[in-house]
Amino acid sequence: MSALLRSTLIAAAVMAAPVTAAMAQPFPYPPLPPPRYEGIPPPPGHAYLWEPGHWQWNGVQYVWAPGRYVARRAAYRHYSPGRWELRHGAWVWIPAHWS
Repeated sequence: MSALLRSTLIAAAVMAAPVTAAMAQPFPYPPLPPPRYEGIPPPPGHAYLWEPGHWQWNGVQYVWAPGRYVARRAAYRHYSPGRWELRHGAWVWIPAHWS
């Protein structure tokens, strides 16, 4: 496993969050369940990056969003996995993005 892929997987697992648009979760919130193990299937091509699965808050409870491959963007070089951030007393999801 490449260092970039390993770093991306670890960062995503630690930050654990959904791929949807920004959403707020009330604070305090229930504890985040531990990440699930997912075997990584072979990529569909060399231009794809694995986006690990994560827990997603649906307004009532956490639900698992499975990992998937995303196409690399030619004009961008850095991938930032999604993450939760505490803003003004509420947890807000910052979606994964390329820069």
